[in-house]
Amino acid sequence: MTNDHAPIVTADSASIAAAAKCLKAGGLIAFPTETVYGLGADATNADAIARVFAAKQRPTFNPLIVHVKDTAAANAAGHLNDTARTLADAFWPGPLTLVMPRKDERVSLLVSAGLDTLAIRVPAHPVAQALLNDAAIPVAAPSANMAGCISPTAAGHVAVGLPGAKDGGPEMILDGGPCDVGVESTVVDVSTDTPVLLRPGGVTVEDIEAAVGPLALPTAANANAANKSPGMMDRHYAPGLPIRLDASGTRPGEALLGFGPDAPADAMNLSPSADLGEAAANLFSMIRTLDGPPFKAIAVMAVPDRGLGRAINDRLRRAAHSSEGAS
Repeated sequence: MTNDHAPIVTADSASIAAAAKCLKAGGLIAFPTETVYGLGADATNADAIARVFAAKQRPTFNPLIVHVKDTAAANAAGHLNDTARTLADAFWPGPLTLVMPRKDERVSLLVSAGLDTLAIRVPAHPVAQALLNDAAIPVAAPSANMAGCISPTAAGHVAVGLPGAKDGGPEMILDGGPCDVGVESTVVDVSTDTPVLLRPGGVTVEDIEAAVGPLALPTAANANAANKSPGMMDRHYAPGLPIRLDASGTRPGEALLGFGPDAPADAMNLSPSADLGEAAANLFSMIRTLDGPPFKAIAVMAVPDRGLGRAINDRLRRAAHSSEGAS
């Protein structure tokens, strides 16, 4: 593989139109959403979807999220039941993915790993909205990074994390600035009688339950639930260095990722004011900054497991899987 990466292009009307044309021709485009940058392909083009899996070195049993421009487009791709419509009305466009029975048979089975459901969301980012409007196709888009690695929250993260088009990567990276939310979307399976939380994310569990009542968790009773959603593998979102959770201080060679006003002054602090939204937006970018020399590991202070803290802790636990135990 060469060291070339896709060109980073400022997202304006001309570049977005060119990106939409590329998608419709079977190409790959990296683009911003409010959560993280995505690696997009025409969801109805099996060859393009296969390129996404190859570029990310992602196992094909791990499904992709289909991005559409609005609820009407979501209902064309999948079957929205009453629960789905309630959640769509409350949170779309926004960082919520709904898993529902597939309707549009044109969508490649590769997208959903052969399942009869689709994971669908309507992104809120204006660049993503403009791209979906211009392309007028459903766009499958996992995070624009190698499988299992730290998700990108800026265009530069994509450039250093994926190969260029000559090596199977995207033809273009649309630069829409840093992502506001900074962690992936919440995923809820609405294909079952009781909605199931598959992945915490940018919409809090508390807000979702206020709209539709209690959420179930994946169990043997809703078999294959984990396979319906990306981001469910034990080790995911991982940097190169090991991560140690719930740290009260550092060991030799460790960097400290802090949280709140009690963090040491020399720590990189997710949010000095203990704002969970700020912490989520900073999470992946700060881990990237600490991931390398002179450090040999990253110690992370505890983050409250409520609101967006659930999504933060979910990402940290998966990133730390198989790492040394916490102190």
